[in-house]
Amino acid sequence: MNSSLRIGRVAGVPLRVHWTVPLLVFLFGYSLAGGTLPAWLPGRSTIAYTVAGLVGALLLLLSLLAHESAHAVTARRKGIPVRTVTLWALGGMTEMEKPPAPGAAFLVAVSGPLTSLVVGGVALGAGAGLSAGLGWEVPSAVMVWLGWANLLVGVFNLLPAAPLDGGRVVQALVWWRTGDRQRAERAAGRSGQVLGILLMILGWVTFLRGSWGGLWLALIGFFVMIVARAERQQATLASALGGIRAADAMSSPVETAPDWITGQRFVDGPAMTARHSTLPLLDFEGHPSGLLHLPHLARIPPAERETLRLRDMATPLSQCTTCAPDDLLEDVLRKLTPRSGMRILVMDGPHLTGIITAHDIIGLTQRRQLGRNGAG
Repeated sequence: MNSSLRIGRVAGVPLRVHWTVPLLVFLFGYSLAGGTLPAWLPGRSTIAYTVAGLVGALLLLLSLLAHESAHAVTARRKGIPVRTVTLWALGGMTEMEKPPAPGAAFLVAVSGPLTSLVVGGVALGAGAGLSAGLGWEVPSAVMVWLGWANLLVGVFNLLPAAPLDGGRVVQALVWWRTGDRQRAERAAGRSGQVLGILLMILGWVTFLRGSWGGLWLALIGFFVMIVARAERQQATLASALGGIRAADAMSSPVETAPDWITGQRFVDGPAMTARHSTLPLLDFEGHPSGLLHLPHLARIPPAERETLRLRDMATPLSQCTTCAPDDLLEDVLRKLTPRSGMRILVMDGPHLTGIITAHDIIGLTQRRQLGRNGAG
């Protein structure tokens, strides 16, 4: 996820924190200190409420981390590569490769909600013990709040709609029943879009009735709808591109530029005849070294372009998506990241043989769809 900072590792996986996490802590801390605790335990000091609210919000953040860590640990045990665990304003997100089988997908999906339910039960038990055994009413109230919050997270995540964990469970079951992964993903995506719309409506109705929490619910619904729509489109695209190799989709020959010339020299010459907005760069030996984005080049001051070489202003090859000509296009598309963009360099060993762009993918998908309609 963009705009996140790596702060360490959890369960052997890089842990990132989005800039919205402090907002999450503030909102839950404010709600607990300013509303819930005064209603449950009136007459305490403002400092007591504030400290308890902050502790409760941090404990909730840790429990969300436990939820995501459960996904990561289960995935790694099933041999599924996990890229990152990210905490953000709407909870957490575990980025991983797709499970190889429906059984693995099911176990990874249920591990998170089950962890939240267990944490919720333990917190409720701890709250009861602190109150009955030690008489610590404020800590007891915080643990009870934490327990119910985790139970809510667990139950909500089990709703049968992507991208929630319940949607992943639906995917696994439909995949197991039909043997068709894309069909399962489309089914979960449709249910996610419906759930997102319903949550948005419920959120707005709640807000109009005077509850600010309705805005939060509407925001969650909007996120669910957008992600579910994207996942449904991705499943449809994967189905349309099934069995196609990268060599069948790439454009070749490729328009390139030498990486050793200065930016200004390129602007004064080759840039004027370039037909594309992004060009692969080649080094002295003719090997690709990165991707140059002309809009980025245009934003660099002319004085800097006089000294900087193209390779200094380009996306290095290590951050680009690459593949071999015989790689399946469906597998290659899974490697795309927001940083790399929708451009794939097709390489035969160290040599560049072609490039795949969004235009190539769209054109290929349309041709295959026309072919299927014609055959039908």
